[in-house]
Amino acid sequence: MTTQPGSLPVVLAIDVGGTKMAAAICDLDGRRLVADLGATGSAEGSAMVLARLEEMGHTAVRRAGRDVELVAVGVATIGIPLEHGVALAPAIPGWGSVALARHVEECFGVPAVAGNDVKAAALSESRNGALAGHDPGLYLNLGTGLASAAVVGGDVLLGANGAAGEIGYSLLSRRDVHRPLEGRKMLEDVVSGMGLAAMASERLGRSVDAYEVFERAGDDVVLAELVEEFVGHLAAHLVNLVVALDPARVVVGGGLTRSWESFSGPLERALKTGVPYPPELVLAAHPDDAALRGAVEMALGCARQVLENPARKSCVSNDNRRGM
Repeated sequence: MTTQPGSLPVVLAIDVGGTKMAAAICDLDGRRLVADLGATGSAEGSAMVLARLEEMGHTAVRRAGRDVELVAVGVATIGIPLEHGVALAPAIPGWGSVALARHVEECFGVPAVAGNDVKAAALSESRNGALAGHDPGLYLNLGTGLASAAVVGGDVLLGANGAAGEIGYSLLSRRDVHRPLEGRKMLEDVVSGMGLAAMASERLGRSVDAYEVFERAGDDVVLAELVEEFVGHLAAHLVNLVVALDPARVVVGGGLTRSWESFSGPLERALKTGVPYPPELVLAAHPDDAALRGAVEMALGCARQVLENPARKSCVSNDNRRGM
């Protein structure tokens, strides 16, 4: 791929989260020229989510001006983007049959790469955030869902199936051993914005979000019990995860970090008392948009590949472990 003389080469980054969708246009030095934010509309299904992705992306390119030339796209998404669909993404009906990177290439006419949103966030934090210089490092994402990502030797650990760090699927208790996923609660059903809001809404008989639960827990016994359960499960699983990985630092990001003061103390105490070598526990440098920044990093990597090798037409690989 070669660029037109006089044009400004740019990349497009898109983050498809469980609740929000974000996009950015950046130059090849990573400077953000345009940014946009909207709702994902996950419950409406894959067709509508793809339509929003395409509209947001094309709008961002137009807003960047007539002199820019799009050379690559990076997409971060909930779930595990594979060759023929996005696995482990039940929040978006039909997402499992969407070959995301291929679809984006066809839509925008340039090479594209897709990756998991939490791993993209860890990539960003390891290069230009709170995990930089701390290896191995652990990124913990507390948002609509729950997941983590490990950075080892400068690379995000993807795993044999791209699913390393998907702790939302962890067992809640030993009674869940041998029970299939559909026959038990997962950790994410309790420790996530989605799970906490659902439990609180059921207890109170009205709709509340996770942020309200944390805000009102000091004055409401029911909400205080839910927060205690949330923090207790999170602390126990974080301790076990840290014992297994032995990271130099744990970085926490995601939407629930708006309530950081409500649970950071208990988590830090759990690490200090339960781990042989307790790591630092800190807030992410970019807790709200680390995944989008990671998508920028992915897009820039793709752009370098195609500009260095003009004959290359795609960044998509059949190996789901690549792209980070």
